[in-house]
Amino acid sequence: MYRKKFQVFWVFGGILVLGLFAGALAASAEDAKQTVQLAVQTELSANHGDHSHWLYFDVDRKARNSVTQWVAQTANGDLCRVLESNSRKFPISEQQKMMDGFVRSPGEQARQRKASSHDDEQASELLKLLPSAFIWSASESHAGATVLHFKPDTNFRPPDREARVFAAMEGDMTVDDAQHRIVSLKGRLTRDVKFGGGWFAELKAGGSFDVERREVGKTVWQITETHIHIEGHALLFKSIAEQEDEVKTKFQRLPDDVSLQQAEKELLRESN
Repeated sequence: MYRKKFQVFWVFGGILVLGLFAGALAASAEDAKQTVQLAVQTELSANHGDHSHWLYFDVDRKARNSVTQWVAQTANGDLCRVLESNSRKFPISEQQKMMDGFVRSPGEQARQRKASSHDDEQASELLKLLPSAFIWSASESHAGATVLHFKPDTNFRPPDREARVFAAMEGDMTVDDAQHRIVSLKGRLTRDVKFGGGWFAELKAGGSFDVERREVGKTVWQITETHIHIEGHALLFKSIAEQEDEVKTKFQRLPDDVSLQQAEKELLRESN
């Protein structure tokens, strides 16, 4: 009799412990999701209110086009002083000629602004999906930052193709505890992503991305590194491999009302 009561005690005790553990996990998952939601809201608000312009050094390595350049941001577009492209080094006269061409071309400036605006809108839409597209859990905290792990939520229904690729990722996001800013976002494709049964396009499982961000000025954060390595094919088996490693350094703030002509002068002061 005592033994039976003892067994019943442990059964109920085990159920209680499992219940408390499940509750703790649910609370932890909810806390992680709230951290993500706060970070997303902070990023969207900061992006809307940030009108600063920056000059920086950019090394962008792609499979078909590698560029080393200085970049200056302005309200009319980003002016680039290209030092080298695909191993071809440009003399200062050619660098200046290319910059002058952009400064004198309102059409080219408008095209760049339109493309940049589209990219920003797409990035914002994907950012908004972070809390709902994934299941989140806090994995560790260190040096004033929290690392959150994410994996696809099978209940999520992607609204478009970009979201379908995005939602097939699993990885980690690091959030600065003090400012609630995203420090890094790293992920990999957990499965092949196909469009039209793989006939129109297919991205291979295992593809990865890594975006690193840093505070370059007080409360101003910029992407400083981007690493994308995704393999696949598009219509008629044309390769759509995305292989890119971009690193941005030497950030310097420019006047908020800097003109393209002023930006060109600033760029020419930098080393060749």
